Amino acid sequence: MSSAVSTAPGRAVGVKDSKQTEQRKAALAWLTIPALFFFLVFAVIPLGGVLILSFTSWDGIGAIGAAGLDNWFSVLADPGLYNALGLTFLIMIVSWLVQTPISLLLGVFTAGSQRYRAVLAVLYFLPLLLSSAAVAIAFKALLDPNFGLATGLGLPFLAQDWLGVPHLALSLVIFVIAWQFVPFHTLIYQGGVRQIPKSLYEAAQIDGAGTIKQFFHITLPQLKYTIITSSTLMVVGSLTYFDLIFVLTGGGPGNSTRILALDMYLRGFRANLMGPASVIAVILVIIGLALALFLQRLGGKDKQGSQLEGL
Repeated sequence: MSSAVSTAPGRAVGVKDSKQTEQRKAALAWLTIPALFFFLVFAVIPLGGVLILSFTSWDGIGAIGAAGLDNWFSVLADPGLYNALGLTFLIMIVSWLVQTPISLLLGVFTAGSQRYRAVLAVLYFLPLLLSSAAVAIAFKALLDPNFGLATGLGLPFLAQDWLGVPHLALSLVIFVIAWQFVPFHTLIYQGGVRQIPKSLYEAAQIDGAGTIKQFFHITLPQLKYTIITSSTLMVVGSLTYFDLIFVLTGGGPGNSTRILALDMYLRGFRANLMGPASVIAVILVIIGLALALFLQRLGGKDKQGSQLEGL
């Protein structure tokens, strides 16, 4: 009799807790509705519209006509597509190889509590305040072989046709991209380093580990998910380097810097071929999603798990 009396309140408490949990879940579900609405309006519907346009013939002004799979066949058979695709992946890979170690080292450096590091951090982050178009215009003027830094400072090695030679133009594009976006990824790594418990470094110091060993055995493993996040933003973001390259080189000389996003723009708004341009837009979305999923897979199944597990 006493056991029955004792278990009844317990069951009542359990039922009450489960109801409260369900109520919290219902409240959270309602909170996601605005986000889902904006995602639907600004992502799903436009993407659906672009997908439909890829099967049409339209010059951007007149009537829209059906084209079937002609746009897809013509774009996929165009060698220019694969040139733009190759350049896109080349800039993506080289930019990642350049930006990641620099951002990581600067992030670790600026994560320190010294006052001078805070001042330097502010200077490092100045490029984040500038638009890509403004950055491109500034570098275009500074590297002008007749009126730029070469003439003003008397530096003959800068007096080159940076935007007229294919390999120089491509190298300049990669350099300017790194100059502008390294501060953003530095900020990400700075936040990641500051989340690492100081007790790990204190224990390593007691064991006699130096700065370099601490970096490779503590800092890098602890920044695993931060590196994946930064790499995802860097790789997927490289698919949208349109404005900077458009202002800086216009895709030239020739097609040496005509990446996929710029190719899409030139086909759609210069050649008035909205159907083929929409095909390239769909290809860009597919590539971006595939790369993002691949990089997130590298983080393992539990991407939200603690980085301290297993230590």
